[in-house]
Amino acid sequence: MIRKILTYVFLTLAMMMSAAEMPDSGIRVSLVTLYPGGEVYEVYGHTELRVQDSYGDFFFNYGLFDFNSPGFVYRFVKGETDYLCGAVPAAYATRGYTGRRIVEQVLNLSADQARKVRDLLVVNAMPENATYRYKFVSDNCATRPRDIIERVLGDSLKYHPEAPSTVSFRQMMHRYNANYAWNQFGIDLALGADLDTTITYRQQMFAPLVLMDAFSRATVTTAAGTEQPLVASTVVLSDYPADAALMPPTPWYRSPLFAALLLLLLVVAISVRDVRRGKINRPFHTLLYSLYALTGAIIFYLVFVSTHEFTSPNYNALWLHPLYVVLAVLVWLRQGRQVLFALHLLNVGWIAVLLVLFATGIVHQAFSLTHYLLMLVPMALSASYVYVNRLCNRAKVK
Repeated sequence: MIRKILTYVFLTLAMMMSAAEMPDSGIRVSLVTLYPGGEVYEVYGHTELRVQDSYGDFFFNYGLFDFNSPGFVYRFVKGETDYLCGAVPAAYATRGYTGRRIVEQVLNLSADQARKVRDLLVVNAMPENATYRYKFVSDNCATRPRDIIERVLGDSLKYHPEAPSTVSFRQMMHRYNANYAWNQFGIDLALGADLDTTITYRQQMFAPLVLMDAFSRATVTTAAGTEQPLVASTVVLSDYPADAALMPPTPWYRSPLFAALLLLLLVVAISVRDVRRGKINRPFHTLLYSLYALTGAIIFYLVFVSTHEFTSPNYNALWLHPLYVVLAVLVWLRQGRQVLFALHLLNVGWIAVLLVLFATGIVHQAFSLTHYLLMLVPMALSASYVYVNRLCNRAKVK
């Protein structure tokens, strides 16, 4: 439905703009920034380019997607995230963003520069060009407008950061997900080591608010050699507080950290009971290791199949992997006890080594306390199995 609307309505108007011979003097180009919203996909904000001329007033939006397209969910998980660029009339462009602060920065462009920006946007919005492969931090709704402005202004555009960059993508994501603990936990679990490298000021502009601030500090050198601000004026289109649309912070008792702690305490309690009675709780072992194997299969899919950014290398795959299914199954087979004992002993030692490598920073990837608690869960289960089968008179697993 979205694709049809863009193709047959909004893009028809955009093509009319491109085909017509128009006076350049009346074109105004603006960067429009929407502050973060309450939904998970809105926490980073959004960027659009606005073009106003004698033929109309359009917002060019690179954040459109057709959820109803065939295989959308599977392709999205795999990394084939196809988004659309669409020209939306101003009367409809900001609908659906109620409660979010919206700021427009009118850009200080010459008539020729404004025309070039408009023409590039119109070409991008053509039906044959509208679809692009979205990348979360390198090719998104903020980087595309930035790239177009940079393409038109070239070396005359200068950014002026306050200080040298010392942050990583993960640190930036933590800021935006401060109120969304589960969202950040999922990111930390699914995205790997490359997310922790220090990034440049320009790379930080994947976030719309950073791009807005960068444009407010940027300057442009004119043909006469003078330097002027990139932003000529700033207009607040929707005057809400910056955090008005955000959800409240996740309560501590509903956080991933608390859930991981409860799980670990449950595992410890059942393991102590198993040791005291000299018998392994096989259904519990199967349940927990199956859950870890299933989650590990997802992590392996992201690492080895998905084309999403930063999913590989991911050192979470060293402790969260589908091989746990072997432990889930062998606990029920009498003939596999010796093998199972060896695997559990290996699992204890392997996770212990990983804990040291991760905690000391030898492995360059950020891990939270939640991750460490979750690593202790399979380690505790394996330790209880080893203890019951070797130190408690070699009790039989029933």
